[in-house]
Amino acid sequence: MKQISLALLLLLIVSCKNDKTTDLKTETIIKTDTVYVETYKGEPVKSAKALKAELTERGYQTFDYVDEKTQDTVLMQQYFIAFLKSGPIRSQNEEEAAKLQNEHLAHLGRMYEEGYADISGPFGDDGEIRGITIYNVPTLKMADSLANLDPMVKAGRLVIEVHPWWAAKGFPLR
Repeated sequence: MKQISLALLLLLIVSCKNDKTTDLKTETIIKTDTVYVETYKGEPVKSAKALKAELTERGYQTFDYVDEKTQDTVLMQQYFIAFLKSGPIRSQNEEEAAKLQNEHLAHLGRMYEEGYADISGPFGDDGEIRGITIYNVPTLKMADSLANLDPMVKAGRLVIEVHPWWAAKGFPLR
């Protein structure tokens, strides 16, 4: 009888265990050596320390920023913004321009899919700067090379101007 009561108590404890899934914050933290791996919505997330070490090893520039108000440490990463500007050769006929536009969009999609670019988009006016792409690569040379692979740039319809840009790693657009 005592064994059955103990088994029922154990079963009750196990069945009452909260198997929560949360939309907020961290669910678990597991220590592995000196690096913590967290899970968020069931997916593993690297600690800021581990992420910074990985980025540094891969050649990215980073620094820690301490928010004066919250005292939170924010990992800043250098990205590269490519400004896509009107190029000198804009005499393509409508069919050629449409073909180049399709190839341009395919190039930008490939940059995103391969992890080289985080976001791209056109500006809403008809100014000299036509749009931007934010490259998530370790060097200016690499960002410039990738941007210059764009079929619109190769055709002279667009020219590229790339600048280093700092942003908080992992912060979403709102």
